[in-house]
Amino acid sequence: MNGLIKREPSMRILKWFFLLTDISFILYFSATALRLIPPEWAYSDYSNPILIAWNWSFFPIDMLVSVTGLTALYLYRNRSPVWKSAALISLVLTFCSGMMAISYWGNRQEFDPAWWIPNLFLMIYPLFFIRKFWKSAFVSEVPEGI
Repeated sequence: MNGLIKREPSMRILKWFFLLTDISFILYFSATALRLIPPEWAYSDYSNPILIAWNWSFFPIDMLVSVTGLTALYLYRNRSPVWKSAALISLVLTFCSGMMAISYWGNRQEFDPAWWIPNLFLMIYPLFFIRKFWKSAFVSEVPEGI
């Protein structure tokens, strides 16, 4: 071996991030669909049809985050090595979802911590785990003599 150690990503901590994020997305869109979020807790222009459409434009990506994250947990629990692919996809989609929202609020120059904090969370936490998946995917043993 050439001194490189292949470090596998761990689900020990990641599972809690997945559960929090995936269940939160499902609850958020359920509450939004049922109009359970009081307008004073919602984003600005909450009743504007354009912003309603903008908010719902996140539904597909956020549900993919939840499906891939929960699938990764299921696969991990069943000892399938495919869990790593599902987890990486979920992490990348989570980052993209958070980044899209932060870009939007930044472009509007609206800095409401109630919306910035959760979206910065979605944008930042995956970076710590994506790095581990990236390293494990590209670190391999190099044959002697090369």
